Amino acid sequence: MTPRELVYSTLEFRNKTGKVPREVWTLPWAKYTYGEEFDKILAEFPNDILTARPHYAKKSPATSGVSDEVGIYKDDWGCIFLNRQRGIIGEVKEPLVQDDDWEDADKIHIPEEWLTFDKEEVDRFCESTDHFVLAGCYPRPFEQLQFIRGTENLFMDLVDPPANLLKFLDKMHDFYCRQLEMWAQTKVDALMLMDDWGTQKSLLINPETWVSVFKPLYRDYINIAKKYNKKIFMHSDGNTLSILPHLIELGLDAINTQLFCMGFEELKKFRGQITFWGEIDRQNILPHGTPADAEKAVCEVMENLWQDGGVIAQLEFGIGAKPENVRAAFAKWAQTWDL
Repeated sequence: MTPRELVYSTLEFRNKTGKVPREVWTLPWAKYTYGEEFDKILAEFPNDILTARPHYAKKSPATSGVSDEVGIYKDDWGCIFLNRQRGIIGEVKEPLVQDDDWEDADKIHIPEEWLTFDKEEVDRFCESTDHFVLAGCYPRPFEQLQFIRGTENLFMDLVDPPANLLKFLDKMHDFYCRQLEMWAQTKVDALMLMDDWGTQKSLLINPETWVSVFKPLYRDYINIAKKYNKKIFMHSDGNTLSILPHLIELGLDAINTQLFCMGFEELKKFRGQITFWGEIDRQNILPHGTPADAEKAVCEVMENLWQDGGVIAQLEFGIGAKPENVRAAFAKWAQTWDL
């Protein structure tokens, strides 16, 4: 069975092999900190999932700096990030939109340049590998609005959204839909979304606001994937229990979310309905635990969430993570499971 076939069988709950597909996420910090040891882990536990990295015919005029280097970085929308540590991405300290009624929304650059990627190059990449391939685009309406407006300001705006905010959100959504349509017309296996929705205990905003404002956006994104017979994956940090039933209803195939802040008594209710694309606790176990803790965590994931699929062996080798814990987790996942 090829890596691509293994991932499909896992997403469709027909994986009888007992083998779990694998993907490690890395931050530049881990490479800078651990060097050769980092390389050895990636060589020992190669990914079954790859991402198509596009080349664009045009570059956004709004972008400057380097996202994971110390200093100032401007993203493709024109948002300004301040980074104080090499190897991670900084924070927005000065919102792009400062007017409470969003009268200055014309400062925002919608990166139409992202639509100039080489589709034929993407197809050649997909044809060159037997791995499962994710699209190299990541619609993130909630996070991008925070980068544009600032988190606290946006939360206040969402209580009674200004007309200009809703007008801009429509423009952003149209752009993301066009971007996903283009990627869906390539030979990638899946599209991907990303938005960090949770705190440690709950959603960042009122779940009713999520349903009224953001759920219709996700419905459109997921429908684009289904229209082209693509799988669709999503990443969100934090506790996402309150929106998980909605995402399942919409047809999301896989979610990467922080399982260990939600509890498996609740999560196991969704076994067999969606694939849990990782992860292992990167707040406590990976940075502060032992290899035995990492192995135990993998067992907890598998015993509660695996059902002839439904789990992808994923974690983030990021800031603070101990390489011995990363290795132990993937070694445990690499065994043949008979659950």
